[in-house]
Amino acid sequence: MNVGIVGASGYSGEELVRLLARHPRAHLASVTSRTLAGQPVAQALPRLRGLVAPGLQFTPSEPVALAADGRIETYFLALPHGVAAEYARPLLAAGKRVIDLSADFRLRSPAVYQEFYGHPHPAPDLLGQAVYALPEIMTDDSWKQKRLLACPGCYPTSVLVPLVPLVRAGVVASANVVVNSFSGVSGAGKKVDEDYLFCERAESAKAYGIPKHRHLSEIEEQLSSAANAKVVIQFNPHLAPMRRGIATTIVARAQAKDVEAVYAAWHKAYANQPFVQILPPGQTPDTALVTGTNRIDLAAAFDPRTGNFILTSAEDNLLKGASGQAVQILNLVAGWPVTDGLL
Repeated sequence: MNVGIVGASGYSGEELVRLLARHPRAHLASVTSRTLAGQPVAQALPRLRGLVAPGLQFTPSEPVALAADGRIETYFLALPHGVAAEYARPLLAAGKRVIDLSADFRLRSPAVYQEFYGHPHPAPDLLGQAVYALPEIMTDDSWKQKRLLACPGCYPTSVLVPLVPLVRAGVVASANVVVNSFSGVSGAGKKVDEDYLFCERAESAKAYGIPKHRHLSEIEEQLSSAANAKVVIQFNPHLAPMRRGIATTIVARAQAKDVEAVYAAWHKAYANQPFVQILPPGQTPDTALVTGTNRIDLAAAFDPRTGNFILTSAEDNLLKGASGQAVQILNLVAGWPVTDGLL
């Protein structure tokens, strides 16, 4: 299958190029960037020297021209929120499959999108065509027939994978959940900003986006779907002095007597999911051990003093939290082995 990447100059876009350039079944036929158009990919992204085809160049990001390219069946959109919809519309009209890494199609409600992103939804009429594609929590295979697939955010993946099976099984209460997450600086994207200079971030960790981070919207929407009731959580994101990775700790009221109920629900839900690794009690996930992989590691503990389960997860924000997950989605909708290009 020929695939293309729109907006490949950022961190997630670069990871997509790396993964798809070595994919055994996908052929990377088009890589676009408005700022890098005309430059060889290996020159603009030196980390990919020897991996991408020598003649592969960045081309301009023109929606109509991309839609008219008959070679390409699937496009990945590694674009800012609000911009991706401009490309999704003509691509879908041309019969392409779109895997969107932005937030433009993660939410069902245009009103919620405007509340959390601060501007009207750019394409509300397309929301009915979209599916929130977090593979591990999907309940059937009908989502694979969709042509507009919203790749979940990095923080939401770290929260939903551990929590959704427990909410569905009634192992934890869906009320009064508190989540604390720590992200590497690459989660902010590739941009020049004083807050992300080395001297500002080295030896520094701080909370931000409190009490209403954008990703809270999709976390609550998916948890509400799992619980069949409105769920409101406390989500506290933090910026950590590391390049990549997300560590998340979730505190939820236990509805079961011991932590084995958590592990039983996880093993039932994820027995055939190669990218979910369940650590034994007494261990906790470590971002250093998942960086560079499409894996999410999970662990759980019970605190008898408070009656809470403490759930922990770790993932690479640029892989399982973005580009690796997008390739995982491609593998599943194409009917390929889910691990293709990811191991």
